[in-house]
Amino acid sequence: MKNNEPRNEVVAQTYDLLNLDQIEEARKVIGKYARRTPLVQSMFLSNNVAHADVYLKLENMQLTGSFKFRGANNKINHLSDEEKKHGVITASAGNHAQGVALTGKLSGIDTTVVMPDEAPQMKRDATRGYGAEVDIHGATFDDAHDWMHERAEKEGKTIVDPFNDSLVCAGQGTIGLEILEDLVDVETIIVPVGGGGLISGIATAVKSINPSIHVVGVQSENVHGMKASVDAGKIVKHHDDFTLADGTDVAVPGDITYGIVSKLVDEIVLVSEEEISKAMKDLMQRTKIVAEGAGALPTAALEAGKIDKKWIEGKKVVALVSGGNVDLQRVSQIIDHFFSPVDTHKAGIG
Repeated sequence: MKNNEPRNEVVAQTYDLLNLDQIEEARKVIGKYARRTPLVQSMFLSNNVAHADVYLKLENMQLTGSFKFRGANNKINHLSDEEKKHGVITASAGNHAQGVALTGKLSGIDTTVVMPDEAPQMKRDATRGYGAEVDIHGATFDDAHDWMHERAEKEGKTIVDPFNDSLVCAGQGTIGLEILEDLVDVETIIVPVGGGGLISGIATAVKSINPSIHVVGVQSENVHGMKASVDAGKIVKHHDDFTLADGTDVAVPGDITYGIVSKLVDEIVLVSEEEISKAMKDLMQRTKIVAEGAGALPTAALEAGKIDKKWIEGKKVVALVSGGNVDLQRVSQIIDHFFSPVDTHKAGIG
């Protein structure tokens, strides 16, 4: 957010992209299926790490193990009968895929999901388990995303974009409403960022109600298309290497999400792969929470001191655990990495 712009005016400028009414309406739409997830205080993060009141919003306990069910469900439930009849298609590394697949199963709609080669096997299997056709295509999410558009045009399928859609963002924004209801005086909210749908929805929701809340995005040093774009003042690409946070492995953000994030998100910080793996380990060991790499990004930022203390120490802070869909093999690798000598390059960490 630009420091010289009044906060209320900045929020108002995003209404053509997304607004609070859409988010409140989304909550009514998805309420039939989506869970209201817990907000729990972490004494470990509060006392040992941040010296603050740190709460974890546990979207790893959402249906399909990720917040993505909210946005997918809201989008699909807004489609016309004609659009539903032709079936829907999406691209995803796994979490949005499962949200679309489960919603399709619940609604009796054919679903196709394009997943990149790097998509974890457990996310592929889970997506198929919900009844979707899984099409493995391309090395990265962005390759899969391009192929999604090609297939949609050829086959007449309706696209359910994983992030660059106001209805998807509105579904994710329902998390912000729940946070404010459970912790009305929250001061800082820390959110993982990939394509930007999650943080766009949350930032719109909370800043529409309380513009003084400090919203922080977290991305991997290896893949941070959104931060690179915000820093450049235009949409650019960034993808250097593999990231444990595969759920946020998006090299190029969407125009809708970029527009919202550049206006409403106060800062985006970066964490290393080592910091992500440590956060995953600590969430398991100290808070008994299984988080995938993307879900551990906010904890990684807290542990690594990447956010200015003025927004953390003595504050009421919410760190979002966006998902818990992690391969057991990956969990084993992380445990081995911290508790026994291993080749961390082969393990995909370090």
